[in-house]
Amino acid sequence: MNEIHNTDRLGTHRINRLLWEFSVPAIIGMVVNAIYNIVDRIYVGQMPNGDLGIAGITIVMPAMMVMMALSMFIGIGSNSLFAIRMGEGHRDEVEKIMGNAFVLLFFVPAIGIAACFIFLDDIIIHVLGASEAVFPYAKTYLQIILYGAIFSAMGPGINHFIRSDGHPRTSMVTQLVGAIINIILDPIFIFGFDWGIAGAAWATIISQFISFVWVMWYFNSKLTALRFRPQFMKLERRIVFPILTIGFAPFVMQLAMSLVGVLQNHALNTYGGDTAVSAMGIVYSIMIIFFMPLQGINQGAQPIIGYNYGAKKYDRVIKTYTLAVIAGTVFITVGFLLIQIFSHLFIALFRNEEGDLMDLSIFCLRVSTMVFPLIAFQIFTSQYFQAIGKPVQSTILSLSRQLLFYIPLLLLLPKTFGLNGVFFAMPAADILAVLLSAAFMTFELKRLHTQIKR
Repeated sequence: MNEIHNTDRLGTHRINRLLWEFSVPAIIGMVVNAIYNIVDRIYVGQMPNGDLGIAGITIVMPAMMVMMALSMFIGIGSNSLFAIRMGEGHRDEVEKIMGNAFVLLFFVPAIGIAACFIFLDDIIIHVLGASEAVFPYAKTYLQIILYGAIFSAMGPGINHFIRSDGHPRTSMVTQLVGAIINIILDPIFIFGFDWGIAGAAWATIISQFISFVWVMWYFNSKLTALRFRPQFMKLERRIVFPILTIGFAPFVMQLAMSLVGVLQNHALNTYGGDTAVSAMGIVYSIMIIFFMPLQGINQGAQPIIGYNYGAKKYDRVIKTYTLAVIAGTVFITVGFLLIQIFSHLFIALFRNEEGDLMDLSIFCLRVSTMVFPLIAFQIFTSQYFQAIGKPVQSTILSLSRQLLFYIPLLLLLPKTFGLNGVFFAMPAADILAVLLSAAFMTFELKRLHTQIKR
């Protein structure tokens, strides 16, 4: 009865209170993810030749994103199927899904990891575009990361099940544990043991392994009756096929992000060299600090929008979407002002030395975030269509910024404007994506108002 009550309140309680209640845990979880992404670069940047170390991590990020995509492929797909069967009360079926997901989360990433090890040098030089100076840093970091990549795929993939099992706070703690351990181990390994960039990589995979141990502990604890049972780890087509089908869209979107990273690194290397790659790596680390809370607000709004849309309470759908956009826009505008005013302080977190890298990073940061106040609208609009069950519109808007606009601009603008063209391609793509989102949402709001009048 309690679960029914908790679901029903999405259609009756005050929307601003619901949005706050649902968003805060998600924001915390997303901020933790941001910490995972930036802490290595902050510490590596303080090393001698830290600029090359940051460039090395930036260069290999697309490869790491592919590993993440494989985890999302299985994790999100199996989690959705898991939630459906839980709602139906089919517990035996749920544990079969878990068992099949466990096997897939091991073997699917393992194939990608094996391929990376076999072609490691070629991938780093020819695909990812590392220069001769950056290559040793990139190879050291990626090679060590690959040793623990199985756990970095399985941990987050299995963690989805904890959230769907009704323990979102426990799921959040999983992320916190890994991030805190990574923050503690980074300075010990990098500076205390004098391992340099190898220390950053070891800190990352150890923290990911401990996160994996944590999620496995959960499914052997008294917190849940669900277990990973050997008899349910035989792959069944009727389970595997839906998992892969549901997880395909986020998998493709993550691969698209990886492709963008590869093309961007090549453009940066061509027109600005290793310094430009390092600058963009720093800038992305700063931007992700502000992007992740937006995703938290978005995750908080999605179940409210979806429930009320299904209940045909379209006035509450519009109000939830509007409040989310307003909240996100206020937050990101504050971030925009802080970045524009205190750019030097943000960059100094990663590399506190005056010179070409500092100057280029400040310029890149200000240009890349120049249309930040518009970003929340674009992100929330694309996810709105996902929340109401319209994946075609959602996919078009989600991919529009990266594939439809950014890649063509990234290929065209530098030919005329050089390195400036690489930097300005990002805000230009943002503006075009916002205009497309506005067109989609204008028609959608007219449709909803028509439904309300009926």
